[in-house]
Amino acid sequence: MKYLVRDKILALGDDSRIEDEDGRYAFLVDGKALRLRDTFELKDPEGRILITVREKVLSLRDSMTLERDGRRLAVVRRKRLSLLRNHFLVTLVDGTELDVSGRILDREFTIAYDGELLAHVSRKWFELRETYAVELVREETDPALFLTVAVCVIRMAEKDREAG
Repeated sequence: MKYLVRDKILALGDDSRIEDEDGRYAFLVDGKALRLRDTFELKDPEGRILITVREKVLSLRDSMTLERDGRRLAVVRRKRLSLLRNHFLVTLVDGTELDVSGRILDREFTIAYDGELLAHVSRKWFELRETYAVELVREETDPALFLTVAVCVIRMAEKDREAG
């Protein structure tokens, strides 16, 4: 299944609209403006919050916590940085670790578990500048989780770039 993410539809809240491959509205990334730490929510079309993401403050390494129904779902951290590729590690609450690697700022990266490709993020399928796709490779993959991870690592990489 492929999802189309349209970045920053509203500048103030830093929102993103997500459609499925048939063009139907599937999710909204609701950026929370005017907060001291980076926070956003993934909502379904009815406005229900599916996942909340909060920047972890006062930690040694930059990280963001993903929560579902008030309980921690995962933590996203930078794994390592090289000149060509960004790497992030997503640690799920059950201990499973997902590897996110590629050119994050270019919207060209993958999400894998133990070497197996689970999702591919790419801008090359689209002409529009602020649009990229998240293709889920396995049917049993949780779309809300993987879309949130994609948005999260992009925001973390952009924040690092802004910080210099």
